[in-house]
Amino acid sequence: MNYPAIVYQRDALDSKFAGNRPYSLTKRYEVTIIDRDPDSSIPDRVAALPLSSFSRHFVVDNLNHDVYTLYF
Repeated sequence: MNYPAIVYQRDALDSKFAGNRPYSLTKRYEVTIIDRDPDSSIPDRVAALPLSSFSRHFVVDNLNHDVYTLYF
């Protein structure tokens, strides 16, 4: 893998119901930005997306991981 990198996975599906049927489905994704630079501007750009929220930060093998939750 080359860094910086963005890794994402679908995390959940939020369903709204009316009349026992779903009328709104919103997919939730977990997005991880992996970068050697702890002050990278990429996490700031992801944080600025609509319906984005910061989840956590951690470091593994001198790589910074910033995890966000996004809804689409």
